[in-house]
Amino acid sequence: MNLKEEIGRYFKIYSEEKIGNTLRFYVVPVASDVEIRRLLQILSQEYEVALRYHYGEMVLELRKVEVKENYTVNILLFIATFATTTLVGSTFYGKEIDLIGGLAFSTAIMFVLGSHEMGHYFAARRWKMKTSLPYFIPFPTIIGTLGAVIRHRGAIPSRKALFDVGVSGPLTGIVASIIVVIIGLQIPFELKIEPTLCIGTPPIFDVILYIFNYQREVIHPVAFAGWVGFFVTFLNMLPVGQLDGGHVMRAMVGEASETISKFIPLILIAYGVYIMKTLNQPNTIWLFWGVITFFFSMQRHPKPIDDETPIGLERYILGVFAFILALLCFTPVPFSSCP
Repeated sequence: MNLKEEIGRYFKIYSEEKIGNTLRFYVVPVASDVEIRRLLQILSQEYEVALRYHYGEMVLELRKVEVKENYTVNILLFIATFATTTLVGSTFYGKEIDLIGGLAFSTAIMFVLGSHEMGHYFAARRWKMKTSLPYFIPFPTIIGTLGAVIRHRGAIPSRKALFDVGVSGPLTGIVASIIVVIIGLQIPFELKIEPTLCIGTPPIFDVILYIFNYQREVIHPVAFAGWVGFFVTFLNMLPVGQLDGGHVMRAMVGEASETISKFIPLILIAYGVYIMKTLNQPNTIWLFWGVITFFFSMQRHPKPIDDETPIGLERYILGVFAFILALLCFTPVPFSSCP
């Protein structure tokens, strides 16, 4: 059965046209809303789909997007990021550059960040969404990178798909972070210089320290890579815009998530001001993220094709669990001057 015949089972087609690589069908529904949503989900596996009104007429638009993946950019960015994280990590061991130690830190941080993004990737592939492999971002930060991203193309099939893609990255990242922290705590480490910057620890990190009865004042850089994973997970799970937490919240509560999204930046900014006054030192990270999330919150979340079918009780429970885990990754004061 060809495309037009398949669409004709759900719509009466009274006109059609082709504009570039976009097929436009002028239609009248002859099937139920549930059946039409199911059709749109199926079509979204091969096309960018839009069902809308155009000058009072219902129009079904299908845009065929043929994208040939070029993995060269992914590979080059991976190599560059591995180099920058190795270079930064090699400075964590004392006055002299420790290349072997840098490689250990780089492997750990790339594993944590890569696991997070691959969680998204496999969830998106399961829903037959068009998505890319991770793009790592080399940058001279305290860890040598700004993380990694993947690109999604086309429409989101349903709220269930949105939820699965959103929650899979953080959950996978937390597991990877726990593994890396446990490995890092087993590696003997002595800092050969006096530290000038100290890190706070989130509850989930403190639990691991307690379980393994870790009593030392410093941690191996590999364990620090796991700490970074927890910190990144909390930031990503903020229910704002198109962050992972924004995806999960949008899937759980629908368009009401837009209101929640606008309050989070205000909370972060207020907390940042409170921390700065309490500590009496320039700890501006929460102010910074308050401003960043403000811009995220200004953009409305894309509407899934099937925005009516609820995600179900199991996913609601998993979503609540994911947000609780994210709170356990929250570090009230991530960085401070060492006494």
